Amino acid sequence: MNEPGLNNIKVDVETRYIEDQSNPEQNYYVFAYTITIKNKGRQNAQLLTRHWVITDSNSKIQEVRGDGVVGEQPMLKPGEQFVYTSGTMLETAVGTMKGSYQMVADDGSHFDAPIEEFVLSTPRVLH
Repeated sequence: MNEPGLNNIKVDVETRYIEDQSNPEQNYYVFAYTITIKNKGRQNAQLLTRHWVITDSNSKIQEVRGDGVVGEQPMLKPGEQFVYTSGTMLETAVGTMKGSYQMVADDGSHFDAPIEEFVLSTPRVLH
């Protein structure tokens, strides 16, 4: 077991609906998300892979696994952060995403950095 605070990755998310790339009549909704990954631990940590679980309002689940993020496997020193923007498509106006980054620390230990569930939603329109 790792000592407390040695490996500590914090993940923050901001989302937005991309209206000009979406087509609600065709059940096609595009969302962008900006992720900030902060190394709040006490040793270097490198992001190796990602795992996402994307769920729409119809309970359709997509799982995405892959190497790195946006073509990179960033190495974060203590106190450093890495920010990137990516996107996803849903068949409904509302959905959720959650997941984790699989990390490796300088001491060779592997650990997961959890990504709390967040909501993807079109802006609420009042009629």
